[in-house]
Amino acid sequence: MSDAPRKTLALISHDGKKAEMVAFAMTHREVLSRYRLIATSTTGRHLQEQGFEVERMLSGPLGGDAQIAAQVAEHKVAAVFFFVDPLGKHPHDPDIQSLLRICNAHNVPLATNPATAQYIISVQAL
Repeated sequence: MSDAPRKTLALISHDGKKAEMVAFAMTHREVLSRYRLIATSTTGRHLQEQGFEVERMLSGPLGGDAQIAAQVAEHKVAAVFFFVDPLGKHPHDPDIQSLLRICNAHNVPLATNPATAQYIISVQAL
């Protein structure tokens, strides 16, 4: 077994997508267990309730998205799975857009729905 640190995955979901994130994580528990997981507060709590080891940041509206964006910019995150509710209103939209922009600027894989997240982990490109 390698002594290299585990790569980090960020897991974030809007309120309307929390159940989808938990279902995705449960389905892919074995793969996700190979990574250090970070999440915004509420998403992280939902995952912890299912037995996942997750480091929780602040909630998205209180700066959690920005905290994760900073880690992406510092090359500390291998991929971001952010299940977006395209029909919801999000008062912290500037932070969300900043996170998405940072992922694109730093060429970090970004999944905004379960299908894309499934593809990213299925090719084990991380």
